[in-house]
Amino acid sequence: MREYSCYIGGVKAGTKLLEVRNPHTGEVTGTVATVDRCAVDQAIETALAFKATPTRYERYQILDRTRTMLDARRGEISKLMTAESGLCIRETTYEVGRAIDVLVLASHEALRDDGQVFSCDISPGGKSRKIFSMREPLSCAVAITPFNHPLNQVAHKVAPAVAAGTPMILKPSEKTPLTALWFAELLYEAGLPKPMLSVLLGPTAAVAQPLVEDQRVQLLSFTGSAPVGKKIAHTAGYKRIVLELGGNDPMIVLDDADLDLAVTLAAEGSYRNSGQRCTAVKRILVHRKIHDEFTARLVEKTKEYVCADPMNPETKVGTVIDEQSAMHLHEVIQKAIDKGARVVIGGERRGAQLAPTVIANVPRDAEMVTCESFGPLAPVLPVENLDDAIDYANSTSFGLSSSIVTSNLSNAIHAIRRLRCGTVNVNEVPGFRIESTPFGGIKDSGLGVKEGVVESMKHLTSVKTFSLPW
Repeated sequence: MREYSCYIGGVKAGTKLLEVRNPHTGEVTGTVATVDRCAVDQAIETALAFKATPTRYERYQILDRTRTMLDARRGEISKLMTAESGLCIRETTYEVGRAIDVLVLASHEALRDDGQVFSCDISPGGKSRKIFSMREPLSCAVAITPFNHPLNQVAHKVAPAVAAGTPMILKPSEKTPLTALWFAELLYEAGLPKPMLSVLLGPTAAVAQPLVEDQRVQLLSFTGSAPVGKKIAHTAGYKRIVLELGGNDPMIVLDDADLDLAVTLAAEGSYRNSGQRCTAVKRILVHRKIHDEFTARLVEKTKEYVCADPMNPETKVGTVIDEQSAMHLHEVIQKAIDKGARVVIGGERRGAQLAPTVIANVPRDAEMVTCESFGPLAPVLPVENLDDAIDYANSTSFGLSSSIVTSNLSNAIHAIRRLRCGTVNVNEVPGFRIESTPFGGIKDSGLGVKEGVVESMKHLTSVKTFSLPW
């Protein structure tokens, strides 16, 4: 067990200890010294006072050194993530690889020229001048991250800020703060000027709420639930807001699909990361002609997803974040059963672990599929045709990601045009992306403002234009 502290501009801070427990064993993984309301003011003032923005090349070097050190210590951080989140070691090892990708791409973007040149003599009343644009870093940004990707969510907020030269205050989830603090220490070690990053933890009223409301903060980037995101939107005031909220992502399987591919994607999309992803497969909409065969194959595939000790390399599904979450998922399953659904395989709960579960005959109005079920559930619902699938896919309040499995290009294009969400993947899981591409949703999944390394750097900077008479 290791003791951690919050950081205000790289200086350790905090007094009251927060215990972080392993969801699988219940043992204390580490402790964090948390801060009070005064620390928020200190962190904001530290960010605003920082003027020595590193050059583009220096920012590149910081991110590249961080990447090198993270790669060398991937075993250490993977074990820490597993110990505090309950995610199996194969998932946390994979997540380290994703975070490395973020650092690579952010370092490259730090070197990219982001300016433009406009000629002013393009109209009859124009002049012989040039207008130039350049991007300048914000003075203070805040990022609030969730528990489900303890490293990659943090990297997705912090690395673009470093690349853009914007000081950031990070408030990670109190359920998985150790990874965030470990990563902050790595950035400091790589040469990041310490005032460019503060990491704060504490009671919501003392830390998160003041960060959201403070008008000195120029940007607030939040990843989490829709109810909290909407509350933030109401209280944040006059500042930029980036909201990446929940999802209820459908995977549509048509009768012309490659069934082996469809079953593999359904299992991977439903069970990876213990199903705790906003882009996980939450509803599997299968053409009625192939529904029974698909379900039978998915049951056999599900048997490959061993649910056991998260530290065991053979384990494919670890715990969800805590026992309370597992109990809620178990209740959601029971409610679906009460409405006529049938558990075909899985459904057993042991503490914070819930076995990967295939549920058939799920009514379309069951809580399991109308709300976001954050766990290793695979609800299979029959649909009559593509339009029926699309209409049902669009029927919920969410609009993050989706996928369609088909061998017909016309069907794929039809789905892309009609599905109301931020992403449509053809013959892939809903969550497929690379770390630099635009990512985000609409409706209750977000305001349509995208994340990803490139888009994030745009939010973290302001465009300044100037003109010259040449």
